[in-house]
Amino acid sequence: MLHGGCLCGAIRYTTDGVPYHESICHCSICRRASGAPFVAWFSVPRQSLSLVSGAPGWFRSSPAAERGFCARCGTALFFRSSAHPDEIDITTASLDDPALVPPRDEIYTETRIAWLATLPRLPSFAAAREQAAPPRPPTPA
Repeated sequence: MLHGGCLCGAIRYTTDGVPYHESICHCSICRRASGAPFVAWFSVPRQSLSLVSGAPGWFRSSPAAERGFCARCGTALFFRSSAHPDEIDITTASLDDPALVPPRDEIYTETRIAWLATLPRLPSFAAAREQAAPPRPPTPA
């Protein structure tokens, strides 16, 4: 059983479905809908998803698909497509323990943002970066 929900706690869900299509999606629609450089998703049979509390708002993001989100805090939660009426996709990061469903592949890599390749070379911090660090001038484009 997997448990998850939105940031503010208004929507809580469970699924007893076995995850499949554990993917990182780089499509431009996922990026725009989430405000993030990519979205991690997994699929389960639609009937295995149970809403424990709250109800998502739905937005038609393309003629064949809609996205479920918390209308209170904006958390992206679900994706459903008319091409696959028996399944629902769930944002991996909305799980209480996202480590339980690691990605197995990446999709729409032809539209992946090029600077994602630089991430392994960037400085990293275990928490927030030091507040005393002076701001750096922007890098010329």
